[in-house]
Amino acid sequence: MSDFSSKDSASSVRRRTGVEPISAVKMPERLTEAVDAWAEAHRLTRSDAICQLIELGLKTALPVSAPAHPIASDATKIEEIAVHEIESLLDPALPADERERRIRRLTEGPPEFSHERKDLPKQRP
Repeated sequence: MSDFSSKDSASSVRRRTGVEPISAVKMPERLTEAVDAWAEAHRLTRSDAICQLIELGLKTALPVSAPAHPIASDATKIEEIAVHEIESLLDPALPADERERRIRRLTEGPPEFSHERKDLPKQRP
């Protein structure tokens, strides 16, 4: 998380001109009214209130982190759900090897198209 009081890329602009850079913000009318009310309660200008509110929000925001589960495990979970659903639809009287063949064909696709799949490892000839 960055420190807002530290020097940033805009600091060179401030040194040359002595003026803060201007940044326009477009907000809905209700949000503008809420910011104005907060600014008045804290005896600030709208500009200073927006700056302080943004700083408060950024300081309390959770840091962005990597997803808890890698995408590969999500794909595995989806495949497990699909296999479960397919098993429930198959005739229980089918032999186990035929059940496995049908499930594999539905989850992996027909073998003649397996070379086109980008999510499967490339098979060596």
